[in-house]
Amino acid sequence: MNTKIYNVLFLSVGNSARSIMAEAILNHTGSDRFRAFSAGSMPAERVSPFAMEQIQLARMSTDALHCKNWSMFTSHDAPVFDFVFTVCDEIKLEHLPAWKGQPFTANWSVDDPNIFEGNLSEKRRAFLKSFTQLNWRISIFTSLSLTNLNAPSLKIELDNISKLEDRRKSLEPRQ
Repeated sequence: MNTKIYNVLFLSVGNSARSIMAEAILNHTGSDRFRAFSAGSMPAERVSPFAMEQIQLARMSTDALHCKNWSMFTSHDAPVFDFVFTVCDEIKLEHLPAWKGQPFTANWSVDDPNIFEGNLSEKRRAFLKSFTQLNWRISIFTSLSLTNLNAPSLKIELDNISKLEDRRKSLEPRQ
């Protein structure tokens, strides 16, 4: 049986934390069905060391991770994407480049841990929170039966993924 491998692109402005963590998570957890990439509209010079730390703590590969401009994914030899997810509000879906094919898109905005101000421990907690949110959303995404959903239903499911997490948080006991 030949199972389709879905190409997924995660986008943020700097491509140094959230989109990089999402790329690593999906490549680790969904490697049999998905191939993940990440890029930014204005990529940073290097990946955040705090993002790399979270990925390494989760025992995921950091080998190919680096900041990339999304223009590299608009060339004629770029992969055809099945899904494109933004992980920050600064990039609006309607301002994205035209990708080859007709990928499904959704905004899974996650707070930017790079802008968190605090001591080292608090900064690490901010990155852990973002990593956990992305991991939760990606686990929901990878559990979808992509071949059994029609296009409108799939779009609704993708858009609802970040809302499901908000609902999960509201059910957690208050401390």
